[in-house]
Amino acid sequence: MKSAIKMAALLATGLSLGAVSPALAQSKPLLVFVPNGASDFWQAAAAGIKKAQAELPGYKLELEYPQQATVAAQQQLMDDLVTAGAKGIMVSAVDPKTSTTGLNKIASETALFTTDSDAPQTNRVAYIGSSNIDAGEQAAEIAKKAMPNGGKCLGFVGLLGADNARERIQGFKQGLAGTQITLVDVRGDDLDQTRAKENVSDALVADPNVTCMVGFYSYNTPQIYAALKQGGALGKITVVGFDGDPVTLGGVKEGTIAGTVVQQPFLWAYQGMKLMAAYVKGDKSGIPAGNLIIEPTKIVSKDTVDAYVAEQKAMSAN
Repeated sequence: MKSAIKMAALLATGLSLGAVSPALAQSKPLLVFVPNGASDFWQAAAAGIKKAQAELPGYKLELEYPQQATVAAQQQLMDDLVTAGAKGIMVSAVDPKTSTTGLNKIASETALFTTDSDAPQTNRVAYIGSSNIDAGEQAAEIAKKAMPNGGKCLGFVGLLGADNARERIQGFKQGLAGTQITLVDVRGDDLDQTRAKENVSDALVADPNVTCMVGFYSYNTPQIYAALKQGGALGKITVVGFDGDPVTLGGVKEGTIAGTVVQQPFLWAYQGMKLMAAYVKGDKSGIPAGNLIIEPTKIVSKDTVDAYVAEQKAMSAN
């Protein structure tokens, strides 16, 4: 079977939590978490899926990365998963605005949920994740505290077209309203971390007046950190981060990163898998009015970083 061969090729990369096969899908309902691309950010989601699997022995739970962080690759993966018998898919859509037809096709064939980057114009059952506008506003709070006299910020993000990116940028701008801090531009890298670092290095040369850099995706802040350190500018430019990458948290602790806004991918995956399992069994009571389940984001600062790290370790250990 052609789809089974494709699945085998994907699994050979070592990025999956387990094998997908029509036989397994027939013996146990298959539920799959599909990120927008490979990133260490999703390790917490993998831990959430592992915990959910222990509580859902009658289901087969998987995390599957698309081969590339593109709409086409993500759609192909979901099509293959449906062919393999997936009863539910939870996806962080690469570019929801250009994916309506494809996502609706999946929604007509299996239970489709979204996470991280929503696609509210589609027939998805529900979204579980952050309010990215709120997260952007929290990032602005970090910037305002660090730069009371104003400044010129440059943003860096993976997917400029994704809802999570657009909403974080929108929230950041809203949070800066009435201040002397401006976001002059945001540069995308299509989830290419080499390019992400190059974007920062290029910016240091192109605009010496930039006093603040914002990493809107989990890996952007570590790449900002690396480029600033290499360029001798670490500690001279205010850095505002997103998510809890170890490099980001280390920078927050040492004071070279002003703070970071953290999300809860562990809970997205853990609660999302349990929600999907109930839904495919016919229990829709967990789907709220409005079809949104928001897990709040929070600011991690130098004063709170140790407590946050300990909390995350305890959560993953349970």
